[in-house]
Amino acid sequence: MRIVAVLAALSGAVAVAAGAFAAHGASGQAAEWLKTGAHYQLIHAVVALVAARMGERISPWLFVGGGALFSATLYAMAFGAPRWFGAITPIGGVALIAGWLCLALGAWKRAA
Repeated sequence: MRIVAVLAALSGAVAVAAGAFAAHGASGQAAEWLKTGAHYQLIHAVVALVAARMGERISPWLFVGGGALFSATLYAMAFGAPRWFGAITPIGGVALIAGWLCLALGAWKRAA
């Protein structure tokens, strides 16, 4: 799980940078995409670390991967990528939802 921790930490750093750029260097729709991406990426970087610490095996990867995909497509559009990139964003969102469901299942199993 060491690689998950490294990726989650890097993900957190990217999220902070994107949020800072949204606040100080972007405007309009681009700023909104950056803020949304940063918000989701940062939350899921932290929960990936928590899930890994809990001994989860699948959910940390879903959080890191889903957060990266979700946010990267928003970041790309903020920097001028075609709007059809927005059609990819929900795939990352589904991975994030799956991560939360896997985390819930793991917690349920540990409590039983």
